[in-house]
Amino acid sequence: MKATGIVRRIDDLGRVVIPKEIRRTLKIREGMPMEIFTDVSGEVILKKYSPVGEMSQLAAAYAETLVSLTGHATAVCDTEQIIAVAGQVKKEMLHKPVSPQLDEIIQSKKPFLSQADNSVLLSPGLPAAAVAVYPVVSVGDVMGAVMLLKGEKNPAKVSSENAESAKAAAMFLSRQLEA
Repeated sequence: MKATGIVRRIDDLGRVVIPKEIRRTLKIREGMPMEIFTDVSGEVILKKYSPVGEMSQLAAAYAETLVSLTGHATAVCDTEQIIAVAGQVKKEMLHKPVSPQLDEIIQSKKPFLSQADNSVLLSPGLPAAAVAVYPVVSVGDVMGAVMLLKGEKNPAKVSSENAESAKAAAMFLSRQLEA
């Protein structure tokens, strides 16, 4: 744990303000759910809550299914990091932060399909790129995305059938979050 030197008082309603510098650094946005933990020494720990991250086993199983259906390696992410990967990809991608370009697509709530030879970098420092990105949106909030990845055997362009499979996966995960 890293000390910041910042001290805040609890107000009469039991609230504590997280300083703007910390929110900006950790990409904590207004309305973002936070998980609260305590430990035996009396520390209170706040952690960004990821509903998609809670479903990582289901996301991994669905990613494996997409690989079987589409032939494309597949990744699933929440708004912060990659939570599931399947296919001919390195497991080192797991838990890596999403790239700014991918984050922009996810936050737009609009799907991305590769045209010609353009793709989206998954994470800074990793060579993996997505040729199809379908945001997972639940109750109007962006929760993550399902992605088909560019590979040596797969062209940069995604067939309409494969795109529909990725779209269905994103819709399925969205419904699971609403349940």
